[in-house]
Amino acid sequence: MLKLHGNISGSRIGLPRPTLLTLTENTILPDRLKKGHALLSSVSRPKPSGFGAYLDRVDDSGNLANQFTLGQEFDYLAGGDIVRIDPRGKLACLYRRNANYNTILLTEQCNHYCLMCSQPPKEVDDSWLLGQAMQLLEMIPRDTKILGFSGGEPTLYGDGLVDLLRKAKNYLPTTMLDVLTNGRAFKSIEYCEKMQQVGHDTLMFAIPLYSDDPVTHDYVVQSEGAYDEAIAGILNLKSCGQKVEIRIVIHKQTVDRLVSTCEFISRNLLFVDHVALMGLEITGFTRANLQQLWIDPHDYKDQLSQATEILNRRGIPTSVYNHQLCVINDDVLENYKRSISSWKNEYVAECDSCLRRSECGGFFSSSKMYRFSDHIQPFQ
Repeated sequence: MLKLHGNISGSRIGLPRPTLLTLTENTILPDRLKKGHALLSSVSRPKPSGFGAYLDRVDDSGNLANQFTLGQEFDYLAGGDIVRIDPRGKLACLYRRNANYNTILLTEQCNHYCLMCSQPPKEVDDSWLLGQAMQLLEMIPRDTKILGFSGGEPTLYGDGLVDLLRKAKNYLPTTMLDVLTNGRAFKSIEYCEKMQQVGHDTLMFAIPLYSDDPVTHDYVVQSEGAYDEAIAGILNLKSCGQKVEIRIVIHKQTVDRLVSTCEFISRNLLFVDHVALMGLEITGFTRANLQQLWIDPHDYKDQLSQATEILNRRGIPTSVYNHQLCVINDDVLENYKRSISSWKNEYVAECDSCLRRSECGGFFSSSKMYRFSDHIQPFQ
């Protein structure tokens, strides 16, 4: 698992505030560009002046302002990555040029308290994250294929989220955008119309629906009335021509109604653009609620097959995320995707000799640490 945040040691720190910089190994950038870049170096040598910061992989006691030494945990950093450095000597990697997927955190506030939340909500004023995202959009390469926005709940910003997506359209018009949201704010048709006016052709709202039974869904998200508002949000977004993905995280509280939930989608929401059937990530609240949530994926593989068959039969694009090849049935393979973000994707010892490891999505780092299927075995 890559460490995206950490301390770095520095000398003559002259940054007045947290600063976003693009990493480069090019020492001859034009002077007008240098201040927006951090020079990444693996050798001790004289460095040209003018860069916003200097990040050394080796201890280089130079006399330049904002010169830092990176620990081994940041060996993955490369040219084109975007980092935030603050005067306290802390670094956060916000965008990785070579990652298969980048997500921008917009807030840790939320109006849900999901049993398996991977980003537990905090009651803090973190609106600075929206401003940071606005700045980041100006720096992200224009050829980025896909970008995600998540929370917390991004729609709590109201029109602020609309402004962010409008800016994303202007700076990244060909980039596929995913917004992870509980969908409840879209019960307002006026809010959906504002999203429609953004006019980004590949914008997708990913909304969880944990059951066809309102009581079960509301229990999982720990918020009464959430189901009805999410359904209204999906209907309103689609009436405004917006793309919608439905996400179902499979665990002990949702698995019994997985097949009936997919039946419900196929009968009543067959116009959605994608359905994602997702394995459990053991982080955040999931750890505390693991006894309530954990079920071995091998034990529900037949339900997963039935669910995908129902959706496939109705022509609804469907993907199976966050599972291992050895715990699913072969009839799910056409829907199977390697989906775990590269920075938190790992494999267990049983995978070392597997002939299909390169095809398999592997594990979340947290699953490897806490719990994974008892039926992991290599293909020989």
